[in-house]
Amino acid sequence: MANSKIQSGFTLIELLIGVLMASIVTYAAMSLYITQHKQMIVQDQIADMQANTRAAAEVIANAVKKAGMNAPRSAAIGTADTNPDSITVMYDSGELHNVQIEVTMPTTSSELRCDGHDLSAVEENDWIYLYDPYADAGEFLQVTHVQYSDHLQHNTMPTMRLYPAGSKVVKMNHVKFYVDQSNPDHPTLMIETINTSPQPFAENIIDLNFRYYLATGAVVTQTNTPELIRMVEIDVVGRTHDPDDEFFTAYRTRNFNLRVKVRNLDL
Repeated sequence: MANSKIQSGFTLIELLIGVLMASIVTYAAMSLYITQHKQMIVQDQIADMQANTRAAAEVIANAVKKAGMNAPRSAAIGTADTNPDSITVMYDSGELHNVQIEVTMPTTSSELRCDGHDLSAVEENDWIYLYDPYADAGEFLQVTHVQYSDHLQHNTMPTMRLYPAGSKVVKMNHVKFYVDQSNPDHPTLMIETINTSPQPFAENIIDLNFRYYLATGAVVTQTNTPELIRMVEIDVVGRTHDPDDEFFTAYRTRNFNLRVKVRNLDL
């Protein structure tokens, strides 16, 4: 009887089934990886959005806390209900210490005589705030020259009134916060200080809203009597950097809300 060889192996159908099963497993694994990777990206963007929104609100809050420090209360806070709202805050930078003019100005272009005071923090082209505490009035001036180390000249900007001896000389922070929407894809919270170009602070901030609690008990969204403000409610709305086509809105958004007492206006 002749010996017969027994051959074993996979049939074509079995190979096709194996390839199909492997493809299904690979597809499932890749789908899971893609989903998880996308979720990680979304969560990273949400974390960035929350951090940006919180930081923006806290920076504004810190400025509001100082509003009116060594400044006239009537100019301490500028309000604008503009959707998004904006706010302007003025306060002493702390760079000059108890500096005042010692001689009443004879003319509006007269130099400011701060005899005996330390003006080392003031340089040419700096902006100062001249404040008459008796009249609760003041104005910004640009320094053109520091003479004799304690005299300030303002040759390009005469004052609007004559300031008496005892008027304060302050290096003032004058800060405005607003949302720049000129690029709809990336709206940005901007900070603008006197005589400088606006600077971006936080990206993807889409809205600012303020509510002002007055000494009269009224709650308003803007006021012409900032000296009556006792508390400011700040609401900042941020969004993710990229749209999410699986979310029910184009972008995910978060808002951060806090209230800040305005200390200096109640003195």
